Amino acid sequence: MTRQLRDQVVATARTLHARGLTHGRTGNVSIRAGEHLLITPTGASLDSLTPEQLSEIDADGRHVSGPPPSKEAFLHAAVLRQRPHANAVLHTHSTHAAAVSCLAGLDPANAIPPLTAYFTMRIGRLPLLPYHAPGDPALAPLVAEAAREHHALLLANHGPVVCGPDPDTALDALEELEHTAAIMLLTRGLPTTLVPSRTDPP
Repeated sequence: MTRQLRDQVVATARTLHARGLTHGRTGNVSIRAGEHLLITPTGASLDSLTPEQLSEIDADGRHVSGPPPSKEAFLHAAVLRQRPHANAVLHTHSTHAAAVSCLAGLDPANAIPPLTAYFTMRIGRLPLLPYHAPGDPALAPLVAEAAREHHALLLANHGPVVCGPDPDTALDALEELEHTAAIMLLTRGLPTTLVPSRTDPP
């Protein structure tokens, strides 16, 4: 089972890179493995990762085995502690979502408006968390609090964090977030029509 999970992490990491959702040595992927998590190591290039290179951390983000984990491992641990039905977390600096995260005047409760039907279905509301330097553990309680109600988060001047019951579902949501972020940037300053909420009159 552990080998299968390692292969899933590697396959997801390589897919993120192949689809242009990461660049250089950025981005990280984790998957729940019993009471622990398997996560991409620090400084890894996701396109050339191997199963043997993965790190193992405990539920509090502490290093258990393997090479040193991503410095943002604590984010993954914080999300999965809050969401027991989630098993995978993806964090990237994908171009359009990262660009949106740098804009002034965003709604911190919902950084990207409901521009498309699939965004509302796969993401819903997207909280924006205040800026912290990458690896700053002070971000952990903010991530944990937001993850109680949301499976997708946007870190200011940084990028998205998305979880799901499996890597493929998390990847679908991440791609939808990135796609809608691009639409938001393309339509910024133009009159737009938002997807009606379920409480809006027909």
